[in-house]
Amino acid sequence: MKYVRVIYILVLLGFWSCKETPKTADKTTDYTVVPIEYARGFSIEKSDTGITILKITSPWPNAEKAFTYALVSKEKLPTITLDTDAYDAIIGTPVESIVVTSTTHIPALESLGVLDKLIGFPDTDYISSKRARMLIETGKIKELGSNESLNSEMVLALRPELVVGFSINAENSTYSILEQSHIPVVYNGDWTEESPMGKAEWIKFFAPFFEKEMEADRIFKEIAKEYTDAVAIAKKANTAPTVLSGAMYKDVWYLPGGESWAAQFLRDANANYLWADTPETGSLSLSWEHVLEKGQNSDFWIAPAQFTSYMQMKNASTHYTQFDAFQKKKIYTFSKTKGATGGVLYYELAPQRPDLVLKDLIHILHPEVLPEYEPFFFTPLE
Repeated sequence: MKYVRVIYILVLLGFWSCKETPKTADKTTDYTVVPIEYARGFSIEKSDTGITILKITSPWPNAEKAFTYALVSKEKLPTITLDTDAYDAIIGTPVESIVVTSTTHIPALESLGVLDKLIGFPDTDYISSKRARMLIETGKIKELGSNESLNSEMVLALRPELVVGFSINAENSTYSILEQSHIPVVYNGDWTEESPMGKAEWIKFFAPFFEKEMEADRIFKEIAKEYTDAVAIAKKANTAPTVLSGAMYKDVWYLPGGESWAAQFLRDANANYLWADTPETGSLSLSWEHVLEKGQNSDFWIAPAQFTSYMQMKNASTHYTQFDAFQKKKIYTFSKTKGATGGVLYYELAPQRPDLVLKDLIHILHPEVLPEYEPFFFTPLE
């Protein structure tokens, strides 16, 4: 999933943001706010005249600009007068051709039954979805770049009705080129959400473009119920095992902050994550000595970065062998669950299916309360 790579860039380089006067939608029409329960990065309003206002308030961390888009039925678009200066783009619906730029966007399209509208993606090898891979192999989803860089010339040749982009800051020349060529670009900030359910609710972001709001609401409610039920199951466990996470990159150990998405999963799985009391919503950067001192005796080690075997970890650093979880073979990874071309399924699907992530963790940490469950993402290290 591309936003994982972005997070590392943010850790190293810090955040950029722009200062612009936010656009406001025309309020001469009465709008009804669509309920968004968990997500903090977008809002939706609908009018009786068929206009949907989509506002993205968190396109990237610390953004000082909100993006406002007007979505109008293609049938009504010629009859409705809109102030173009009030919107970053005006888009006719339902969209018949789309380009997306992160693997996290794929599951929403597939769940809504509109994956066939996807006509291009940058670096398709990252995509794990079996259905999407079939479309790639038959040439229906075109390769639009390499090294996660969107090729503007290729996109211009395809002329999609919509590009869903993501960015770490306000500087993106590729998107500017597309917008100047009258291809609307809508920013998706699902990766900035800090809660599992917040990320999952971004399926509602995609729905209005395809007039699939009812389907998105139903899908999200099912996921939310499964997640809530799993939390209740985890609470039945009598113990809360201690958990270590992350791994070293060069001499720095990166692991989830206490207010991060990953830490929330462990909290809801009734685990004692050893860095749960830290205020960071992203990654912590620690020395291996500090991690050893605090986590040497942890019961489990969850998500050791890219590692898939104990030998691989030992060869990378003998420091790992000093941890009890390593010695007792209590390390679990999502990095072994991959698509046909090597894309890690967790990066693609986990944001939309937090219920599966949580059940995986509960089964690992408390097998007695979910004894028959078959893990979806996480497997023991080889």
